[in-house]
Amino acid sequence: MRTQVAIIGAGPAGLFLGHLLRRAGVDAVVLERRDRAYVEGRVRAGVLEQVTVDLMDRLDLGQRLHREGLVHTGTNIAADGELFRIDMAALTGGASVMVYGQQEVMKDLFDAAEPRGVKVIFDAEDVALHDIDGSRPYVTWRHDGVEHRLDCDFIAGCDGYHGVSRAAIPADVLKTFERVYPFGWLGVLADVPPCDHELIYSNHERGFALASMRSPTRSRYYIQCGLDERLEDWSDDRFWDELCLRLGDEAASRVTRGPSFEKSIAPLRSFVGEPMRHGRLFLAGDAAHIVPPTGAKGMNLAASDVVMLSEALVEHYHEGSDAGIDGYSARALARVWKAERFSWWFTSLTHRFPDRDGFDRKMQVAELAYIRGSRAAQVTLAENYIGLPLV
Repeated sequence: MRTQVAIIGAGPAGLFLGHLLRRAGVDAVVLERRDRAYVEGRVRAGVLEQVTVDLMDRLDLGQRLHREGLVHTGTNIAADGELFRIDMAALTGGASVMVYGQQEVMKDLFDAAEPRGVKVIFDAEDVALHDIDGSRPYVTWRHDGVEHRLDCDFIAGCDGYHGVSRAAIPADVLKTFERVYPFGWLGVLADVPPCDHELIYSNHERGFALASMRSPTRSRYYIQCGLDERLEDWSDDRFWDELCLRLGDEAASRVTRGPSFEKSIAPLRSFVGEPMRHGRLFLAGDAAHIVPPTGAKGMNLAASDVVMLSEALVEHYHEGSDAGIDGYSARALARVWKAERFSWWFTSLTHRFPDRDGFDRKMQVAELAYIRGSRAAQVTLAENYIGLPLV
């Protein structure tokens, strides 16, 4: 087999890139280690920046998004139970975010892939990248016990944090930067109406909590927990009690309790690997960077990465210029690091850290009070929350 661009991974980064290249007339093949049901069923982010919404519209995939998604023009912060709202639209000239689960984004991308000629090969085992620093890279894999080879011009590594793409870059080339947080998020999904029409980020003496949603009838709630916590120790009743305590009386009075149908604990980390290009290999999405979920930047960064990468590849094939390819890593990382900064800052503002003392807590309280009373501080928060523009 031969193609122009081999895309490793059929998550948001890989499928967005596949659609963008197909739309531009650039040939690509997407290789995915798992099956569609697994990829589509992963419970992930649910808040889309305007950049991601615009990308769905650009690909003519936004019909269901605009029909079923929830437009949020603001968000809420609770400090020890006392709520205040950040009016993002008023602070940013009318900008907003859209609540629409990653599973729904993936369904839209997959449903349109075959009719539009976006080729996806599922259940590709033992994927390996070859000659990425030469002129003729290729990818090998096994399927049903048969070895396969795909020759290509470029490889796009969109296979996540644990994928093979980043590992293919020599250790003396790749620099990594990481911050592992001393806690995780215990999250539940329940088919109950959300307690508010917008998100609530809560800083409480017992730890962080987040009230979110996937639809008017499905809620997504999180609480900060220790990394040694066990799911079996958290009954639904215990979770609801702790959540309501951390959200405070005003929000808790609107919480509808019900059985959870998904419950998980996710550790938090910040991670960046750079450069995001080595030879004929490009990294995009979680293969290159991880953000803590505070601020919902993960899938949105994947979308902005592949917009930039697709522009660079189209420029190469249509105009014969390598300027975009040569500048891709620096351009993408400039936005990545700004999103890393915001996610790190918002996490530090809203969570309790076990190694911090009373002084650190007073600093949190002072900053929350400053944000509440300062329009300039709210503008900064809102601009970052809705997503910085592509440059």
